[in-house]
Amino acid sequence: MDTARQPRARPALRARALPAVERPPLRDIAVAAVLTVVAVVAAYGEAHPTNPSKYFTGGHHLPDTPDAAFLLVILAGAVLAWRHLRPRTVLVISTAAVAVFSLLGYVNGVALLLPAVALGTLASMVPIHRSAAWAVAVTVVLMGATAANNPLGAFSGGFVLIPANFAVALFVGIAIGNRRTYVATERERAEREARRQVDEERLRIARELHDVVAHTMATINVQASAASALLREQRPEEAAESLSAIRAASKDGLRELRAILNVLRHADEPADTTRPVPGLARLDALAEGVRAAGLPVTVTVTGTRRDLPAVTDLAAFRIIQEALTNTIRHAGTATATVAVRYGTADLGIEVTDTGRGPAAPGAMAALATQVAATGNGAGHGLRGMRERAAAAGGTIEIGRAPAGGFRVAALLPFDAPAGPDAVAANNEPEVLR
Repeated sequence: MDTARQPRARPALRARALPAVERPPLRDIAVAAVLTVVAVVAAYGEAHPTNPSKYFTGGHHLPDTPDAAFLLVILAGAVLAWRHLRPRTVLVISTAAVAVFSLLGYVNGVALLLPAVALGTLASMVPIHRSAAWAVAVTVVLMGATAANNPLGAFSGGFVLIPANFAVALFVGIAIGNRRTYVATERERAEREARRQVDEERLRIARELHDVVAHTMATINVQASAASALLREQRPEEAAESLSAIRAASKDGLRELRAILNVLRHADEPADTTRPVPGLARLDALAEGVRAAGLPVTVTVTGTRRDLPAVTDLAAFRIIQEALTNTIRHAGTATATVAVRYGTADLGIEVTDTGRGPAAPGAMAALATQVAATGNGAGHGLRGMRERAAAAGGTIEIGRAPAGGFRVAALLPFDAPAGPDAVAANNEPEVLR
């Protein structure tokens, strides 16, 4: 069979997708409809004045304006419905319609306002130098079309008002554009500020959870180990004391966790003033809990007590709590001392212990090497203490005490706390336990 004679298969015809017509907003449609009606009525009144001799003098006569001519005015106004979707195209069409209306020799006074509206919209959406160039071009075109066949005289009637008309439209459009830019900038700034506040609140909650959970679990861990050893030694009375301490520590921890979660659940509700807020007023209760965990601790307070800013009070309490928690975890058999000093302009805190650090001889050396290499500790406790001190506008020193053991010393001012950038500024190296 001769394949050369076989008819070739026709390629399938592809349907050509028609471009979707953009529908203008209802607001723009309504504005365009109102402007069009007003312009057509006014143009009809200009074409049929009650006293033509008052306006047409010096040999100029009222032109005969057919009803079909007003279709150009309708086009110049109706196209304004798309002025925010296609501002340049709308300006060109509206200007061209009014220019043709003028070249035909009809009175174009009110019709000139339609391309002015299109120019003002364009000026609010493009840079100033481009909108100015469009304003000059439109003004020249309409002045030339008006002068070419002006029934009132080449430079009479609305001719002299054309430059002022489009200058006003240009400046109004620029002002609207600047206002929109300002509003958008303020909205973006407010969103950034809201995100920053959310990040700060997330960090604060993370610190609160860490401090509460770390202190509670460290106490429970130590007491559970002690209770296990006492039960093996057939000393149930002393084991019962350890279990009682576990119960008290878990109860306190649950209470603080519940308080934090209540803040998250009811962020927009007024705070419960009956719930105790963590602060130095609870220092004695903290010390009692630490003693129940098996760590003898001595608390001394010097100076005249005074009301502290909330951020300073909370930072002081949490720093002491974290320092004692670290002592319970790592110091082994030791004692601790907490010294609080109320000065004239700041609050001094110092927590020291007599511990010897990790039991393994090479543990401290390994941790010290890590700190030197990274500039930060492996855990979040020491970093959290530094962040709390910086948030209160203060400073903190963490490291080995000169006489042995471990030392945490903070200095917190009484005045307003520093901004969030202070957290990153306080990054001196620290020694981990």
